[in-house]
Amino acid sequence: MKGLKPFFFVTDIGFIVYWLVTFFHLLPDSALFKDYDNPVIVAWNWSFFPLDLLISFTGLLSIYLQRNKRAAWRNWALISLVLTFCSGLQAIAFWGFRGDFDAAWWAFNLYLMIYPLFFLRYFIAREPSSA
Repeated sequence: MKGLKPFFFVTDIGFIVYWLVTFFHLLPDSALFKDYDNPVIVAWNWSFFPLDLLISFTGLLSIYLQRNKRAAWRNWALISLVLTFCSGLQAIAFWGFRGDFDAAWWAFNLYLMIYPLFFLRYFIAREPSSA
């Protein structure tokens, strides 16, 4: 599907980089979200780790399968897009319930919610393949 591959690369590699940066505490304090030193907030953030890595795995796998002309790439891409939307939604919901607005963190998470919607239409509207 035209245009999906760059979004998957940016998002999937971005998640991997984010978690490496987070693990090694490479972000300056000014770039961290509010209450980052609160153990509950840290645990909340790390609760996204398995989901985000699953998103990266499914997205990169779909690119690999598509490159090798395997029809299963569509299934993995659909899973990745849905999980990406959910990851962004959960973060936005959390910040919204807290009444906490940080433009940078909201922008990243709104990106995760919005870009999949443009591609999900393709998967939903497409007739099932007989292959």
